[in-house]
Amino acid sequence: MWKPTNQPATPGRPSEPERPSTTAATTAPVMNTSEPAAAPRPVTTTTSDQATIGKSLVIKGEVTGSESLYIDGRVEGSINLSGNRVTIGRNGVVAANIGAREIVVLGKVRGNLTASDRVDIRSDGSLTGDVVAARISIEDGAFFKGGIDIRKAGAGAAPKAESKSEETAKSAAAAEPAIAARA
Repeated sequence: MWKPTNQPATPGRPSEPERPSTTAATTAPVMNTSEPAAAPRPVTTTTSDQATIGKSLVIKGEVTGSESLYIDGRVEGSINLSGNRVTIGRNGVVAANIGAREIVVLGKVRGNLTASDRVDIRSDGSLTGDVVAARISIEDGAFFKGGIDIRKAGAGAAPKAESKSEETAKSAAAAEPAIAARA
């Protein structure tokens, strides 16, 4: 019987590492308070920087800001979150023009979408309106009714004007040899 006491003393030595484990476990909840907040921050950085409009909320008016937005409720008016992501959740119903870097449609949207990067219409999503974006993705089963204008990222109407002025310059350059030939 004396040896079983000695044997727990031997596990006592491993329990000394268990004490750091217990201490680490004690520290772990403290770390869990900050660590999971820190560890999910890369994951939740997007969620901590993401505002949410819940299922029961109804917003009428203009929504602007500098963070991403997840909409699971109703929004009527306009949404302008340039440089950020707007996600319309499965329960979301939006009657608004939306301007953002990236727009993901899982619910129902009625309005025009302008994205500097991309627009994704998922299989359960519904969009009635025009899309202006650099990239667009429409999954099988999604509903889309409207027009699509694909523009290069960061490009607007100015490059089209430049291309017209280039055409004018080319026409003038082509006309110069004809004028020189006459002289």
